[in-house]
Amino acid sequence: MATIVGIDEAGRGPVIGPIVICGVLIDEKDNERLLNIGVKDSKLLSPLKRERLIDGIQQIIKDFHCLIVQPLEIDAAVESDTINLNWLEAMKSAEIINVLKPETAIVDCPSPNTNAYASFLLERLANKKTKIVAEHKADANYPSVAAASIIAKVTRDAEIEKLKKHVGMDFGSGYPADERTVKFLKENWQKHPELFRKSWAPYKKLVQDSHPKQQKLSGFK
Repeated sequence: MATIVGIDEAGRGPVIGPIVICGVLIDEKDNERLLNIGVKDSKLLSPLKRERLIDGIQQIIKDFHCLIVQPLEIDAAVESDTINLNWLEAMKSAEIINVLKPETAIVDCPSPNTNAYASFLLERLANKKTKIVAEHKADANYPSVAAASIIAKVTRDAEIEKLKKHVGMDFGSGYPADERTVKFLKENWQKHPELFRKSWAPYKKLVQDSHPKQQKLSGFK
């Protein structure tokens, strides 16, 4: 029976905390079983429903592997001259595929160029015979990817809860559109710099605004 790994991430957009990338290994025949227990794109499920699905998913799948990518590594990719966030995600996805060793890997592709993304990914695989399927919105079309999206989201939510306990404050979702997150960022960007993605525009604006513009020296002799 053919083995499949579905890969998806959670947390690309927030200014706080990590991105979690997850791969789920299943036998192809078990796609239907995932659908039968209610597996779907994690964005369509409540946090409680995602939590409740975890046990059922783990009883069906053969294995899974998650990578937690911290803000420091995210910033390095975003500010790099040679890679970007999409390529970082591809490199992490390749790590997961190399661990789980499927015959086919289905990835929720963040890049507009799915062919280039698939080629970049394949170059980094130990087994070049692995079939790569890179599609937009794969979490809506493939149960294995949907299962990966659920595990990734639950894992990221747990990481965010750890950060909230660390700082002793509920800073919301971590997304820039969240008022609690915006308030926390403004008040704590210097106190807890390790939490934030410094390459994100809201953080960079705070840094810029904190430095008074130097007087121009033109006109002075």
